[in-house]
Amino acid sequence: MMGIQKVEAQLFYEFDLDAHVPPSHVLREIDRFLDMGDMRERLKPFYSHTGRPSIDPELILRMLVIGYVMGIRSERRLCQEVHLNLAYRWFCRLGLDDKVPDHSSFSRYRHGKFRDSDMLRHIFEATVERCLKEDLVSGEGFAVDASLIPADANKARSIAAKDWSEDVARAVGNRAAKEYLETLDDTAFGAASPVQPKFVAKSDPAAQWTRAEESRPYFAYATNYLIDTKSSVIMDVEATRAIRQAEVGASQTMLDRTEKRFGIRPEWLAADTAYGSSDNLGWLVKKRGIIPFIPVIDHSNRKDGAWTRFEFEYDEANDQYICPEGFALKQFRRNYSDPNRGKNISGTRKYRALKSDCQGCPSKEKCCPNAICRSISREEHEDARDFARSSRKTKAYKVSRDKRKKVEMLFAHLKRILNLTRLRLRGPNGAKDEFLLAAIAQNLRKLAKLRPKTVQTEATA
Repeated sequence: MMGIQKVEAQLFYEFDLDAHVPPSHVLREIDRFLDMGDMRERLKPFYSHTGRPSIDPELILRMLVIGYVMGIRSERRLCQEVHLNLAYRWFCRLGLDDKVPDHSSFSRYRHGKFRDSDMLRHIFEATVERCLKEDLVSGEGFAVDASLIPADANKARSIAAKDWSEDVARAVGNRAAKEYLETLDDTAFGAASPVQPKFVAKSDPAAQWTRAEESRPYFAYATNYLIDTKSSVIMDVEATRAIRQAEVGASQTMLDRTEKRFGIRPEWLAADTAYGSSDNLGWLVKKRGIIPFIPVIDHSNRKDGAWTRFEFEYDEANDQYICPEGFALKQFRRNYSDPNRGKNISGTRKYRALKSDCQGCPSKEKCCPNAICRSISREEHEDARDFARSSRKTKAYKVSRDKRKKVEMLFAHLKRILNLTRLRLRGPNGAKDEFLLAAIAQNLRKLAKLRPKTVQTEATA
């Protein structure tokens, strides 16, 4: 006999929301590590003492965490999912009859209280502190890298850089243009490089017109990660323009901020060649005492097959180079009464041999076949560059090279699992908010994976 389901009306129902969320659900694991801490105390100065009570800010934050943890990019869809999904309601502390906030509430909180109080940065740092308590951070070695995320900007609505100016930005008048004007002196954005991009987007002027990996050019921001290589915990995150100078500056900012906030300075730092500039290596070695496991940016190789700079021996005591034939290459061959005379402002020093030495040298064709005499340039932080070169010959460098790949894995997870393939928010602040929320989600998922409660319960039993 075929059964027929009958829905009988009842006056009262008993429903335990907690009982319907599986013990191994990712949100149940994450809920143990999401620390709102003194959130209300931080937000209290931004609320009025009178008037109607607002939406609970913790509810807004929990919904945002769900969106980035579960890869829900649309806030309209996020509200629908929280309304329908029992696990989402449980995580947000909503009962069956409680109303889900409207999607417009996110914008009001984001551009208002959360940004004024720097709340997302506070939640991110609280998550890192929890990783420290769970012994997921060693502090021995860090890795740094950047990845490009396309901005919410269209080439069809852009203008040439030569036609763009501060007056045009003021005339546009949108929020992203105002933020662009505020970041003109910021080393991560406007002041990162004097070179201007080919095009500027009216909807998001701070986004960089760039081309990477032989793809079609597009507007993008760069998300910069500083991770601890033990368990791939994100120690800091920074949003910048998609250019090398801004990314290198962001690595220094993140290292200083991590040391100031958590008291952790790594013994070594692993990165790719983009971070191997003379200034950055000098900053790491001399000012911070960090071993740079970074390939050095070096353009000393010659195309004519002649001797490279490494064939010459540097005499530090006399500040000169000695060529393989025994001749000296000096920077100055006279004593100046004025100590500032002859000083190179750029920091790069040039050493030259005597014309008479080179013309009569039997190895001239191997040394300088196309020049009258041989000259060698020495960077300002050449000693730090030499130290980085020597570090590449150690076994620790080979280990760091493998661990550096963990940053790339995090970027792959960010784009493929968390679905952050294009920004929704515009302007530098919008990019910072999205990158912070994504880093919070990744650290929380890391905690849930490596310190699950279900495994601990079974082990105790």
